[in-house]
Amino acid sequence: MAKYTLNINGENHEVEADPSTPMLWVLRDHLNLVGTKYGCGIAQCGACTIHLEGTATRACMLTVASVGNQQVTTIEGLSEEGDHPVQKAWLEVDVPQCGYCQAGQIMTAAALLDKNPNPTDNEIEMAMNGNICRCGTYTRIKKAVKLAASSK
Repeated sequence: MAKYTLNINGENHEVEADPSTPMLWVLRDHLNLVGTKYGCGIAQCGACTIHLEGTATRACMLTVASVGNQQVTTIEGLSEEGDHPVQKAWLEVDVPQCGYCQAGQIMTAAALLDKNPNPTDNEIEMAMNGNICRCGTYTRIKKAVKLAASSK
C-alpha cells in the first residue's frame, strides 16, 4: 500500500491504495464518488469516463499511481449545481433511458466541447464513439451535444 494525495474535483484527497488500483475503485470505494460507473473494466464501454487534466479518460484502466499531481474531474465535479451546458442539454433533450452510461457520456461530451466548442456531426460521432449506450439513445446524445455546443 502507498499513500497518495489526489486532486479530485478541485480538492485534495489522501488515499492509501495499492499502486495498481484503478482510479475507478479509488473514486468509488475510497472517496465515495459513485457517479463514475463500472461497465466493462477494459476501457471499452465508457461508463467510467472522467477527466484527467481536461481529457476524457477511462478510470477503469488508469492506475492511482499514474495520476500524480494531475487534476481529476468526475461527474460530481463537472458543475456544483448540475448546470453545465451538457447536463442541461441532456435534460432538455431527455437523453437518459436507464441512465447507467450517462455520466460517462456527459464527461466525454464535455471534454469534446472544451476542446472543440463547435463540432461537426462527424466530430461528435468520432468523439462519442466507444461510449456504449445499452438503450441505444445515440440520436438523442448527438442532439444534446449539438444543443450544448450552441448554448456555450
